[in-house]
Amino acid sequence: MAAVLIREATEGDCGAILKMIRELAEFEKLSDQVKISEGALKTDGFGENPFFHCLVAEIPPELGDARGSTVVGYGLYCFVYSTWTGRTVYLEDIYVMPKYRGLGIGSKIVKKVAEVALERGCSQFRLAVLDWNKSAMDFYKTRGAKDLTVAEGWRFFRFDNEAMRKLVRN
Repeated sequence: MAAVLIREATEGDCGAILKMIRELAEFEKLSDQVKISEGALKTDGFGENPFFHCLVAEIPPELGDARGSTVVGYGLYCFVYSTWTGRTVYLEDIYVMPKYRGLGIGSKIVKKVAEVALERGCSQFRLAVLDWNKSAMDFYKTRGAKDLTVAEGWRFFRFDNEAMRKLVRN
């Protein structure tokens, strides 16, 4: 789709981004885990020291829905650091509304994140995929991503809020 524009999100996009975050969580069967608010997205992504960066996929109004919504996808990423290779970009989420899938929008978002990573001197572009999401794994593999679970045996772990509190108390 030539008419799609991939651009940096603005604070005004947070409502659309939150809507898509909820849609993504529903697809991943994890809706109950979404606790973020539009206000938190604004503060955390567009404050003085942003915790994340976000790209949005925008289509011209004539291709949007009756309400005129033009933001149809997003890619939310942040910068992390690898002690082995230095600067790294981590893609937390990528989502394209179902109606607009298969048009190359996801590929354009991934490509733009890679461009940002290279512009910022990153040595790696990382992301995580649920183990049942074969189509997503295939999508990344066909674009050159390596499955580190298979190739290197890495597993991702997470301390949630309660686990952090317990860790601190003990």
